[in-house]
Amino acid sequence: MTDNLQDLLVAAAARWPDAVAVKTPEEKVTYGELDRRADLFAGALSAAGVRRGDRVVLWRPKSADVIAVMQAALRIGAAYVPVDPLAPPDRVRRIVDDAGARVLCAPRAVAAGEPAFHGVACVDLDSRSVGAPTPPAPVRSASGDLAYLLYTSGSRGVPKGVCISHGNALAFIRWFAGELRADRQDVFANHAPFSFDLSVLDIYVAMAAGATVAIVPPDAAYTPKRLVDFLHQENITVWYSVPSVLMLMQGDGELASGPAPKALRAVLFAGEPFPIAYVRELAGWTTARLLNLYGPTETNVCTYRQVRAADLEREVPVPIGEACCGNRVWARRPDGTVARPGEEGELVVDGPTVFQGYWGRAKQEGPYATGDRVRVCDDGSFDYLGRGDDVVKIRGNRIDLGDVATALHSHPGVADVAVVAVGDGLERRLVAFVVRRPETAFGQISLRRHLAGRVPPYLIPQDLRFVPELPRTARGKIATGTLRARAAEKEGTHGYAP
Repeated sequence: MTDNLQDLLVAAAARWPDAVAVKTPEEKVTYGELDRRADLFAGALSAAGVRRGDRVVLWRPKSADVIAVMQAALRIGAAYVPVDPLAPPDRVRRIVDDAGARVLCAPRAVAAGEPAFHGVACVDLDSRSVGAPTPPAPVRSASGDLAYLLYTSGSRGVPKGVCISHGNALAFIRWFAGELRADRQDVFANHAPFSFDLSVLDIYVAMAAGATVAIVPPDAAYTPKRLVDFLHQENITVWYSVPSVLMLMQGDGELASGPAPKALRAVLFAGEPFPIAYVRELAGWTTARLLNLYGPTETNVCTYRQVRAADLEREVPVPIGEACCGNRVWARRPDGTVARPGEEGELVVDGPTVFQGYWGRAKQEGPYATGDRVRVCDDGSFDYLGRGDDVVKIRGNRIDLGDVATALHSHPGVADVAVVAVGDGLERRLVAFVVRRPETAFGQISLRRHLAGRVPPYLIPQDLRFVPELPRTARGKIATGTLRARAAEKEGTHGYAP
Protein backbone atom coordinates (compact mmCIF):
# COMPACT_ATOMS: atom_id res chain seq x y z
CA MET A 1 0.00 0.00 0.00
CA THR A 2 1.30 3.48 -0.88
CA ASP A 3 2.83 5.82 1.69
CA ASN A 4 2.47 8.95 -0.42
CA LEU A 5 -0.11 10.95 -2.32
CA GLN A 6 1.68 10.97 -5.69
CA ASP A 7 1.30 7.22 -6.02
CA LEU A 8 -2.48 7.64 -6.19
CA LEU A 9 -2.25 9.33 -9.61
CA VAL A 10 0.43 6.95 -10.86
CA ALA A 11 -1.77 3.97 -9.97
CA ALA A 12 -4.92 5.55 -11.42
CA ALA A 13 -3.14 6.38 -14.69
CA ALA A 14 -1.89 2.80 -14.97
CA ARG A 15 -5.28 1.20 -14.23
CA TRP A 16 -7.67 3.66 -15.88
CA PRO A 17 -5.69 5.79 -18.38
CA ASP A 18 -8.77 6.70 -20.42
CA ALA A 19 -11.10 7.44 -17.49
CA VAL A 20 -11.98 11.12 -17.00
CA ALA A 21 -10.09 12.45 -13.98
CA VAL A 22 -11.02 16.14 -14.03
CA LYS A 23 -13.86 17.89 -15.76
CA THR A 24 -14.17 21.67 -16.13
CA PRO A 25 -16.27 23.85 -18.44
CA GLU A 26 -13.20 24.08 -20.72
CA GLU A 27 -11.97 20.50 -20.87
CA LYS A 28 -12.12 16.87 -19.82
CA VAL A 29 -8.78 15.44 -18.73
CA THR A 30 -8.15 11.70 -18.44
CA TYR A 31 -5.95 10.09 -15.80
CA GLY A 32 -3.38 9.30 -18.47
CA GLU A 33 -3.24 12.94 -19.55
CA LEU A 34 -3.16 14.23 -15.96
CA ASP A 35 -0.20 11.94 -15.27
CA ARG A 36 1.59 13.25 -18.38
CA ARG A 37 1.02 16.86 -17.30
CA ALA A 38 2.33 16.10 -13.81
CA ASP A 39 5.57 14.81 -15.36
CA LEU A 40 5.72 17.87 -17.61
CA PHE A 41 5.30 20.28 -14.73
CA ALA A 42 7.72 18.35 -12.53
CA GLY A 43 10.35 19.00 -15.18
CA ALA A 44 9.50 22.71 -15.25
CA LEU A 45 9.61 23.00 -11.45
CA SER A 46 12.92 21.16 -11.35
CA ALA A 47 14.32 23.50 -13.98
CA ALA A 48 13.21 26.43 -11.79
CA GLY A 49 15.30 25.07 -8.94
CA VAL A 50 12.69 23.23 -6.87
CA ARG A 51 14.20 20.39 -4.88
CA ARG A 52 13.15 17.92 -2.22
CA GLY A 53 11.79 19.67 0.85
CA ASP A 54 11.02 22.96 -0.94
CA ARG A 55 7.60 24.67 -0.95
CA VAL A 56 5.71 25.64 -4.09
CA VAL A 57 2.94 28.25 -3.73
CA LEU A 58 -0.01 27.92 -6.13
CA TRP A 59 -1.92 31.14 -6.81
CA ARG A 60 -4.13 30.22 -9.74
CA PRO A 61 -7.82 29.56 -10.39
CA LYS A 62 -8.87 25.93 -10.00
CA SER A 63 -8.17 23.71 -13.01
CA ALA A 64 -6.83 20.34 -14.08
CA ASP A 65 -3.42 22.00 -14.56
CA VAL A 66 -3.34 23.11 -10.91
CA ILE A 67 -4.05 19.54 -9.76
CA ALA A 68 -1.22 18.39 -12.03
CA VAL A 69 1.12 20.98 -10.50
CA MET A 70 0.26 19.68 -7.03
CA GLN A 71 1.28 16.22 -8.17
CA ALA A 72 4.37 17.62 -9.89
CA ALA A 73 5.59 19.20 -6.67
CA LEU A 74 5.07 15.92 -4.82
CA ARG A 75 7.01 13.99 -7.48
CA ILE A 76 10.05 16.14 -6.76
CA GLY A 77 9.64 15.62 -3.02
CA ALA A 78 8.45 19.21 -2.50
CA ALA A 79 5.27 20.38 -0.75
CA TYR A 80 2.59 22.50 -2.37
CA VAL A 81 0.87 25.52 -0.83
CA PRO A 82 -2.49 26.33 -2.45
CA VAL A 83 -3.65 29.92 -2.02
CA ASP A 84 -7.09 31.33 -2.76
CA PRO A 85 -6.85 32.83 -6.27
CA LEU A 86 -8.87 35.82 -5.04
CA ALA A 87 -6.50 36.49 -2.13
CA PRO A 88 -4.97 39.99 -2.27
CA PRO A 89 -1.31 40.18 -3.29
CA ASP A 90 -0.23 41.36 0.16
CA ARG A 91 -1.63 38.23 1.81
CA VAL A 92 -0.04 36.02 -0.85
CA ARG A 93 3.30 37.76 -0.27
CA ARG A 94 3.06 37.05 3.46
CA ILE A 95 2.36 33.38 2.74
CA VAL A 96 5.23 33.17 0.24
CA ASP A 97 7.56 34.75 2.80
CA ASP A 98 6.34 32.68 5.73
CA ALA A 99 6.59 29.40 3.80
CA GLY A 100 10.02 30.31 2.42
CA ALA A 101 8.68 29.29 -0.99
CA ARG A 102 11.13 28.42 -3.73
CA VAL A 103 8.62 29.16 -6.48
CA LEU A 104 5.33 31.00 -6.95
CA CYS A 105 3.08 29.41 -9.58
CA ALA A 106 0.88 32.20 -10.86
CA PRO A 107 -0.01 33.88 -14.13
CA ARG A 108 3.21 35.68 -15.02
CA ALA A 109 1.37 38.87 -15.95
CA VAL A 110 -0.16 39.01 -12.47
CA ALA A 111 3.01 38.36 -10.50
CA ALA A 112 5.20 40.55 -12.73
CA GLY A 113 3.00 43.54 -11.97
CA GLU A 114 3.39 43.12 -8.22
CA PRO A 115 6.67 44.44 -6.78
CA ALA A 116 5.95 42.35 -3.67
CA PHE A 117 6.92 39.21 -5.60
CA HIS A 118 10.18 40.44 -7.03
CA GLY A 119 12.87 38.16 -5.67
CA VAL A 120 10.88 34.93 -5.78
CA ALA A 121 10.84 32.84 -8.94
CA CYS A 122 7.50 32.94 -10.73
CA VAL A 123 6.59 30.00 -12.94
CA ASP A 124 3.55 30.32 -15.17
CA LEU A 125 2.69 26.65 -15.67
CA ASP A 126 0.19 25.98 -18.43
CA SER A 127 -0.01 22.66 -20.27
CA ARG A 128 -0.48 24.48 -23.57
CA SER A 129 2.69 26.54 -23.40
CA VAL A 130 5.16 25.04 -20.92
CA GLY A 131 7.16 23.18 -23.56
CA ALA A 132 8.61 19.71 -22.97
CA PRO A 133 11.16 19.79 -20.15
CA THR A 134 12.76 16.51 -19.13
CA PRO A 135 10.96 15.01 -16.14
CA PRO A 136 13.27 14.54 -13.14
CA ALA A 137 13.67 11.17 -11.48
CA PRO A 138 10.72 10.74 -9.11
CA VAL A 139 11.39 11.10 -5.39
CA ARG A 140 9.92 8.56 -2.98
CA SER A 141 8.26 10.44 -0.15
CA ALA A 142 7.74 8.78 3.20
CA SER A 143 4.52 8.84 5.19
CA GLY A 144 5.89 11.48 7.55
CA ASP A 145 7.12 13.84 4.84
CA LEU A 146 5.32 17.14 4.35
CA ALA A 147 2.80 17.00 1.49
CA TYR A 148 1.09 20.39 1.64
CA LEU A 149 0.55 23.51 3.72
CA LEU A 150 -2.91 25.00 4.22
CA TYR A 151 -2.87 28.55 5.53
CA THR A 152 -5.60 29.60 7.94
CA SER A 153 -6.34 32.91 9.59
CA GLY A 154 -4.07 33.45 12.54
CA SER A 155 -4.16 35.85 15.45
CA ARG A 156 -3.90 39.52 14.47
CA GLY A 157 -4.33 38.64 10.82
CA VAL A 158 -1.05 36.71 10.46
CA PRO A 159 -1.67 33.53 8.40
CA LYS A 160 -0.63 30.20 9.95
CA GLY A 161 0.54 27.31 7.79
CA VAL A 162 -0.98 23.97 8.83
CA CYS A 163 1.53 21.21 7.97
CA ILE A 164 -0.10 18.08 6.57
CA SER A 165 2.02 15.01 5.87
CA HIS A 166 1.38 12.33 3.27
CA GLY A 167 0.33 10.01 6.08
CA ASN A 168 -2.06 12.57 7.60
CA ALA A 169 -3.89 12.95 4.29
CA LEU A 170 -3.88 9.26 3.39
CA ALA A 171 -5.41 8.22 6.71
CA PHE A 172 -8.47 10.31 5.84
CA ILE A 173 -8.54 9.45 2.14
CA ARG A 174 -8.38 5.69 2.71
CA TRP A 175 -11.00 5.78 5.42
CA PHE A 176 -13.48 7.80 3.43
CA ALA A 177 -12.94 5.94 0.17
CA GLY A 178 -13.91 2.79 2.08
CA GLU A 179 -16.79 4.39 3.97
CA LEU A 180 -18.25 5.77 0.75
CA ARG A 181 -17.33 2.71 -1.34
CA ALA A 182 -16.15 5.12 -4.01
CA ASP A 183 -15.72 3.68 -7.49
CA ARG A 184 -15.10 4.67 -11.11
CA GLN A 185 -18.73 5.58 -11.68
CA ASP A 186 -18.64 8.38 -9.13
CA VAL A 187 -18.58 12.07 -10.02
CA PHE A 188 -17.40 14.29 -7.16
CA ALA A 189 -18.45 17.94 -7.21
CA ASN A 190 -15.55 20.16 -6.21
CA HIS A 191 -17.00 23.34 -4.72
CA ALA A 192 -14.36 24.24 -2.14
CA PRO A 193 -11.23 26.23 -3.08
CA PHE A 194 -8.09 24.10 -3.25
CA SER A 195 -6.82 26.15 -0.29
CA PHE A 196 -9.68 24.75 1.83
CA ASP A 197 -9.32 21.28 3.34
CA LEU A 198 -12.70 20.13 2.01
CA SER A 199 -11.11 19.91 -1.45
CA VAL A 200 -8.76 17.14 -0.27
CA LEU A 201 -11.71 14.73 -0.27
CA ASP A 202 -12.90 15.76 -3.72
CA ILE A 203 -9.50 15.42 -5.37
CA TYR A 204 -7.91 12.44 -3.68
CA VAL A 205 -10.83 10.16 -2.84
CA ALA A 206 -11.83 10.45 -6.49
CA MET A 207 -8.24 9.73 -7.54
CA ALA A 208 -8.06 6.65 -5.30
CA ALA A 209 -11.19 5.26 -6.96
CA GLY A 210 -10.56 6.31 -10.56
CA ALA A 211 -13.61 8.60 -10.36
CA THR A 212 -14.19 12.05 -11.86
CA VAL A 213 -13.83 15.44 -10.17
CA ALA A 214 -16.21 17.99 -11.69
CA ILE A 215 -14.94 21.46 -10.76
CA VAL A 216 -17.67 24.01 -10.04
CA PRO A 217 -17.06 27.08 -12.24
CA PRO A 218 -15.81 29.95 -10.03
CA ASP A 219 -18.50 32.34 -11.26
CA ALA A 220 -21.18 29.82 -10.25
CA ALA A 221 -19.82 29.02 -6.78
CA TYR A 222 -22.36 31.20 -4.96
CA THR A 223 -25.07 31.44 -7.61
CA PRO A 224 -27.78 29.14 -6.22
CA LYS A 225 -29.66 28.25 -9.39
CA ARG A 226 -26.46 27.57 -11.32
CA LEU A 227 -25.27 25.27 -8.55
CA VAL A 228 -28.53 23.34 -8.68
CA ASP A 229 -28.24 23.08 -12.48
CA PHE A 230 -24.64 21.90 -12.09
CA LEU A 231 -25.73 19.16 -9.70
CA HIS A 232 -28.19 17.82 -12.26
CA GLN A 233 -26.29 18.41 -15.50
CA GLU A 234 -23.02 16.88 -14.33
CA ASN A 235 -24.72 13.78 -12.86
CA ILE A 236 -23.03 14.42 -9.53
CA THR A 237 -22.97 11.38 -7.26
CA VAL A 238 -21.10 12.95 -4.30
CA TRP A 239 -21.68 16.54 -3.18
CA TYR A 240 -19.48 18.10 -0.47
CA SER A 241 -19.66 21.69 0.73
CA VAL A 242 -20.17 23.89 3.75
CA PRO A 243 -23.82 23.97 4.90
CA SER A 244 -24.28 27.61 3.92
CA VAL A 245 -23.85 26.67 0.25
CA LEU A 246 -26.51 23.98 0.53
CA MET A 247 -28.74 26.51 2.29
CA LEU A 248 -28.37 28.88 -0.66
CA MET A 249 -29.24 26.04 -3.03
CA GLN A 250 -32.27 25.09 -0.96
CA GLY A 251 -33.43 28.70 -0.65
CA ASP A 252 -32.87 30.86 -3.72
CA GLY A 253 -31.90 27.82 -5.81
CA GLU A 254 -35.13 25.98 -4.93
CA LEU A 255 -33.18 22.73 -4.77
CA ALA A 256 -35.97 20.70 -3.23
CA SER A 257 -38.73 22.00 -5.50
CA GLY A 258 -37.90 19.39 -8.16
CA PRO A 259 -36.97 15.73 -8.06
CA ALA A 260 -33.58 14.73 -6.69
CA PRO A 261 -30.99 13.58 -9.27
CA LYS A 262 -31.06 9.80 -9.59
CA ALA A 263 -27.25 9.68 -9.62
CA LEU A 264 -26.85 11.48 -6.30
CA ARG A 265 -25.93 9.02 -3.56
CA ALA A 266 -24.15 11.08 -0.90
CA VAL A 267 -24.47 14.66 0.34
CA LEU A 268 -21.64 15.65 2.69
CA PHE A 269 -21.42 18.81 4.74
CA ALA A 270 -18.81 20.21 7.10
CA GLY A 271 -17.28 23.43 8.37
CA GLU A 272 -20.18 24.89 10.35
CA PRO A 273 -23.44 23.80 12.02
CA PHE A 274 -26.26 22.96 9.60
CA PRO A 275 -29.68 24.15 10.89
CA ILE A 276 -31.87 21.10 11.35
CA ALA A 277 -34.76 22.47 9.28
CA TYR A 278 -32.56 22.40 6.19
CA VAL A 279 -31.37 18.87 6.98
CA ARG A 280 -35.01 17.74 7.29
CA GLU A 281 -35.76 19.25 3.90
CA LEU A 282 -32.80 17.44 2.34
CA ALA A 283 -33.83 14.15 3.94
CA GLY A 284 -37.33 14.54 2.51
CA TRP A 285 -35.99 15.39 -0.94
CA THR A 286 -33.34 12.71 -1.54
CA THR A 287 -32.61 9.14 -0.53
CA ALA A 288 -28.86 9.88 -0.74
CA ARG A 289 -26.78 9.38 2.39
CA LEU A 290 -26.47 12.58 4.41
CA LEU A 291 -23.13 12.75 6.22
CA ASN A 292 -22.04 15.37 8.72
CA LEU A 293 -18.21 15.53 8.73
CA TYR A 294 -16.30 17.38 11.42
CA GLY A 295 -12.71 18.42 11.91
CA PRO A 296 -10.62 21.60 11.95
CA THR A 297 -7.94 22.04 9.31
CA GLU A 298 -5.43 20.77 11.86
CA THR A 299 -7.07 17.30 11.92
CA ASN A 300 -8.90 17.12 8.58
CA VAL A 301 -11.99 14.97 9.29
CA CYS A 302 -11.81 13.31 12.70
CA THR A 303 -15.49 12.53 13.42
CA TYR A 304 -18.54 11.85 11.28
CA ARG A 305 -22.23 11.08 11.54
CA GLN A 306 -24.66 9.68 9.00
CA VAL A 307 -27.95 11.45 9.58
CA ARG A 308 -30.50 9.18 11.26
CA ALA A 309 -34.27 9.41 11.55
CA ALA A 310 -33.94 10.26 15.25
CA ASP A 311 -31.61 13.17 14.41
CA LEU A 312 -34.39 14.79 12.40
CA GLU A 313 -36.63 14.85 15.47
CA ARG A 314 -34.27 17.21 17.29
CA GLU A 315 -34.38 21.00 17.28
CA VAL A 316 -30.60 21.33 17.24
CA PRO A 317 -28.08 20.38 14.54
CA VAL A 318 -27.11 16.78 13.84
CA PRO A 319 -24.34 15.47 16.16
CA ILE A 320 -20.83 15.59 14.77
CA GLY A 321 -20.69 11.89 15.54
CA GLU A 322 -17.90 9.58 16.58
CA ALA A 323 -14.21 9.19 15.79
CA CYS A 324 -13.06 8.05 12.35
CA CYS A 325 -9.85 7.65 10.31
CA GLY A 326 -8.21 5.73 13.16
CA ASN A 327 -8.37 8.71 15.50
CA ARG A 328 -9.20 8.76 19.19
CA VAL A 329 -11.50 11.61 20.23
CA TRP A 330 -12.75 12.74 23.64
CA ALA A 331 -14.16 15.75 25.47
CA ARG A 332 -11.90 17.24 28.14
CA ARG A 333 -13.47 19.06 31.07
CA PRO A 334 -11.86 22.22 32.51
CA ASP A 335 -10.30 20.12 35.29
CA GLY A 336 -8.60 17.89 32.71
CA THR A 337 -10.81 14.85 33.23
CA VAL A 338 -12.73 13.12 30.43
CA ALA A 339 -16.34 14.26 30.11
CA ARG A 340 -19.03 11.62 30.46
CA PRO A 341 -22.45 11.44 28.74
CA GLY A 342 -24.39 14.62 29.40
CA GLU A 343 -21.27 16.61 30.25
CA GLU A 344 -19.50 19.31 28.24
CA GLY A 345 -15.87 19.81 27.41
CA GLU A 346 -13.29 20.78 24.79
CA LEU A 347 -12.91 18.25 21.98
CA VAL A 348 -9.45 16.68 21.84
CA VAL A 349 -8.11 14.54 18.97
CA ASP A 350 -5.23 12.10 18.82
CA GLY A 351 -4.37 9.94 15.85
CA PRO A 352 -3.09 9.70 12.28
CA THR A 353 -4.84 12.74 10.81
CA VAL A 354 -3.51 15.21 13.42
CA PHE A 355 -1.23 17.72 11.71
CA GLN A 356 2.53 18.02 12.21
CA GLY A 357 2.35 21.56 13.56
CA TYR A 358 2.31 25.10 12.18
CA TRP A 359 5.03 25.96 9.71
CA GLY A 360 7.98 27.60 11.40
CA ARG A 361 6.72 26.75 14.89
CA ALA A 362 7.17 23.91 17.33
CA LYS A 363 6.21 20.44 16.13
CA GLN A 364 2.79 19.25 17.25
CA GLU A 365 3.29 16.59 19.89
CA GLY A 366 0.54 14.42 21.28
CA PRO A 367 -3.21 15.12 21.25
CA TYR A 368 -4.57 18.28 19.62
CA ALA A 369 -7.04 20.44 21.55
CA THR A 370 -9.47 21.83 18.97
CA GLY A 371 -10.88 24.76 20.93
CA ASP A 372 -14.37 23.49 20.07
CA ARG A 373 -16.87 22.82 22.83
CA VAL A 374 -18.98 19.68 22.69
CA ARG A 375 -21.48 17.77 24.77
CA VAL A 376 -21.14 14.00 25.07
CA CYS A 377 -24.30 12.21 23.93
CA ASP A 378 -25.66 9.05 25.54
CA ASP A 379 -24.44 6.95 22.61
CA GLY A 380 -20.88 8.27 22.89
CA SER A 381 -21.12 10.69 19.96
CA PHE A 382 -20.76 14.45 20.34
CA ASP A 383 -22.99 17.49 19.94
CA TYR A 384 -21.11 20.54 18.70
CA LEU A 385 -21.75 23.55 20.95
CA GLY A 386 -19.49 26.15 19.37
CA ARG A 387 -16.07 27.66 19.65
CA GLY A 388 -14.73 28.56 23.04
CA ASP A 389 -14.71 32.18 21.95
CA ASP A 390 -18.40 32.01 20.97
CA VAL A 391 -19.29 32.20 24.66
CA VAL A 392 -19.82 35.76 25.87
CA LYS A 393 -21.05 37.39 29.04
CA ILE A 394 -23.58 40.19 28.98
CA ARG A 395 -24.58 41.73 32.28
CA GLY A 396 -23.42 38.65 34.14
CA ASN A 397 -25.25 36.17 31.93
CA ARG A 398 -23.14 33.56 30.13
CA ILE A 399 -24.42 33.40 26.53
CA ASP A 400 -23.51 30.94 23.79
CA LEU A 401 -24.01 32.69 20.46
CA GLY A 402 -24.77 29.30 18.92
CA ASP A 403 -27.77 28.89 21.24
CA VAL A 404 -29.17 32.22 20.09
CA ALA A 405 -28.61 31.36 16.41
CA THR A 406 -30.34 27.98 16.84
CA ALA A 407 -33.38 29.65 18.40
CA LEU A 408 -33.59 32.15 15.55
CA HIS A 409 -33.23 29.39 12.96
CA SER A 410 -36.24 27.60 14.46
CA HIS A 411 -38.51 30.33 13.09
CA PRO A 412 -40.04 28.96 9.85
CA GLY A 413 -39.42 32.19 7.99
CA VAL A 414 -35.72 32.49 8.79
CA ALA A 415 -33.39 31.44 5.98
CA ASP A 416 -30.05 32.36 7.52
CA VAL A 417 -28.77 34.09 10.63
CA ALA A 418 -25.63 35.22 12.39
CA VAL A 419 -25.27 36.56 15.92
CA VAL A 420 -22.44 38.70 17.28
CA ALA A 421 -21.75 40.53 20.53
CA VAL A 422 -20.50 44.11 20.47
CA GLY A 423 -19.85 46.89 22.96
CA ASP A 424 -18.37 46.89 26.44
CA GLY A 425 -19.74 46.90 29.97
CA LEU A 426 -23.38 47.90 30.23
CA GLU A 427 -23.31 48.80 26.53
CA ARG A 428 -22.50 45.24 25.49
CA ARG A 429 -25.34 43.73 23.47
CA LEU A 430 -26.33 40.96 21.10
CA VAL A 431 -26.89 41.84 17.46
CA ALA A 432 -28.60 39.33 15.18
CA PHE A 433 -28.48 39.59 11.39
CA VAL A 434 -31.44 37.72 9.91
CA VAL A 435 -32.13 36.71 6.30
CA ARG A 436 -35.79 35.98 5.61
CA ARG A 437 -36.94 33.19 3.35
CA PRO A 438 -38.33 34.35 -0.01
CA GLU A 439 -41.99 35.39 0.01
CA THR A 440 -42.14 35.73 3.78
CA ALA A 441 -43.12 38.92 5.53
CA PHE A 442 -42.58 39.04 9.25
CA GLY A 443 -41.02 41.68 11.41
CA GLN A 444 -39.27 42.12 14.72
CA ILE A 445 -42.40 41.74 16.83
CA SER A 446 -43.20 38.35 15.31
CA LEU A 447 -39.61 37.16 15.64
CA ARG A 448 -39.29 38.37 19.24
CA ARG A 449 -42.54 36.65 20.14
CA HIS A 450 -41.21 33.44 18.61
CA LEU A 451 -37.97 33.70 20.60
CA ALA A 452 -39.80 34.49 23.84
CA GLY A 453 -41.44 31.09 23.63
CA ARG A 454 -38.11 29.28 23.32
CA VAL A 455 -35.36 31.05 25.21
CA PRO A 456 -35.00 33.18 28.36
CA PRO A 457 -35.09 36.96 27.91
CA TYR A 458 -31.30 37.39 28.15
CA LEU A 459 -30.86 35.23 25.03
CA ILE A 460 -33.08 37.48 22.89
CA PRO A 461 -30.90 39.91 20.90
CA GLN A 462 -31.38 43.53 21.81
CA ASP A 463 -30.74 44.45 18.17
CA LEU A 464 -32.43 42.49 15.34
CA ARG A 465 -31.53 43.48 11.79
CA PHE A 466 -33.06 42.03 8.65
CA VAL A 467 -30.59 41.84 5.77
CA PRO A 468 -30.84 40.47 2.21
CA GLU A 469 -27.79 38.24 2.71
CA LEU A 470 -24.89 37.58 5.06
CA PRO A 471 -21.32 38.50 4.08
CA ARG A 472 -19.14 35.45 3.50
CA THR A 473 -15.46 34.66 3.23
CA ALA A 474 -13.89 33.15 0.11
CA ARG A 475 -14.45 29.73 1.70
CA GLY A 476 -18.18 30.32 2.04
CA LYS A 477 -18.23 30.82 5.80
CA ILE A 478 -19.98 33.75 7.47
CA ALA A 479 -17.63 36.73 7.76
CA THR A 480 -18.18 37.41 11.46
CA GLY A 481 -15.51 40.12 11.54
CA THR A 482 -17.41 42.12 8.94
CA LEU A 483 -20.65 41.66 10.88
CA ARG A 484 -19.06 42.84 14.12
CA ALA A 485 -17.92 46.01 12.37
CA ARG A 486 -21.42 46.58 10.99
CA ALA A 487 -23.03 45.82 14.33
CA ALA A 488 -20.89 48.47 16.00
CA GLU A 489 -22.22 51.07 13.59
CA LYS A 490 -25.57 52.78 13.85
CA GLU A 491 -28.46 50.68 12.56
CA GLY A 492 -29.87 51.74 9.21
CA THR A 493 -26.64 52.98 7.66
CA HIS A 494 -26.42 49.94 5.37
CA GLY A 495 -29.98 49.81 4.09
CA TYR A 496 -31.24 47.17 6.52
CA ALA A 497 -34.82 46.14 6.03
CA PRO A 498 -37.15 46.88 8.96
